Amino acid sequence: VHGVDGLGKVQVARAMPPSRFFEWCRSLPPGCMVAMESCSGAHHVSRRLALLGLDARVLPAQHVGAYRVAGKRSKNDATDAAAICEAASRPHLHPVPIKTAAQQGMLAIHRLREGYKEERTALINRIRGLMAEFGLVFPQSPDALHAMLPEALEDASNELPGDLRLALDRNLKHWGQLDAEMAWCEQRIAQHARTDARAKKAAELMGIGPITASAVV
Repeated sequence: VHGVDGLGKVQVARAMPPSRFFEWCRSLPPGCMVAMESCSGAHHVSRRLALLGLDARVLPAQHVGAYRVAGKRSKNDATDAAAICEAASRPHLHPVPIKTAAQQGMLAIHRLREGYKEERTALINRIRGLMAEFGLVFPQSPDALHAMLPEALEDASNELPGDLRLALDRNLKHWGQLDAEMAWCEQRIAQHARTDARAKKAAELMGIGPITASAVV
């Protein structure tokens, strides 16, 4: 924690555990600015501080480093806090809009969907690579691979060993599970895009689909 008064004079500069920090914040005058870097948990902390009547601000992390006194070589919690404090005093450095819990919840659904999509892509590439080891090459389309893979696993004329056939069959089932998880996420996102007024307006103005409209909000 690094705190200064209205003239920029340091009033506090010390390590503080989270439990002590929130208690300390209760002693601050209403409207006191409390700034932090944009990071995991920053929006949650900001919402808690706002309930205490404080001016919570989240600063873009990529812009804070320029205000660290000795640059990257002196990076630690204390110098980071001092740099955040200095950056918060600059009128041209605009804070990140603080997300509501509902916004963060929907953003989490988007992130889960992206994670499932990346996992599915890796799974498909892994299946292709393993099948190619035995001379089995399929069209680039995932749909074509999904359609042709069961027949290849049942074909006794190819070189696939029995254990690998079983393993690839399990991979095929896992692929189906990932598709189902993605579909569930997309249903929730589509519901958000239909019911959120800002998402509907974004779709109309920008000519985008429900997933992008929801993500914009």
